[in-house]
Amino acid sequence: MVRSDLRRGLNKGRPTTPIAKTVRPSQRKGIQSARTKFVRSVVREVAGFSPYERRVMELLRNSKDKKARKLTKKRLGTLLRSKRKLEELSNIIQESRRTGH
Repeated sequence: MVRSDLRRGLNKGRPTTPIAKTVRPSQRKGIQSARTKFVRSVVREVAGFSPYERRVMELLRNSKDKKARKLTKKRLGTLLRSKRKLEELSNIIQESRRTGH
């Protein structure tokens, strides 16, 4: 709301121009940059999957979702990380089915 020369009310005070707030690095936390995304994709392409990830992918292919969830939770520590990893690996399985590998 723009201030006016009124003495009372919600928009009281001298008319001023609002100053845009600068974005701090702490407010950017968790946002993935394009460079990071590219580097991680290259590392994934070169290094491949870890043994537990291959095992989880095999469990997902055989529709043993609960066992896969338990395994990833044991390895990664929390259920949220486990769910993210399962989502990532199931997307990779779907992509491989589409390409026909």
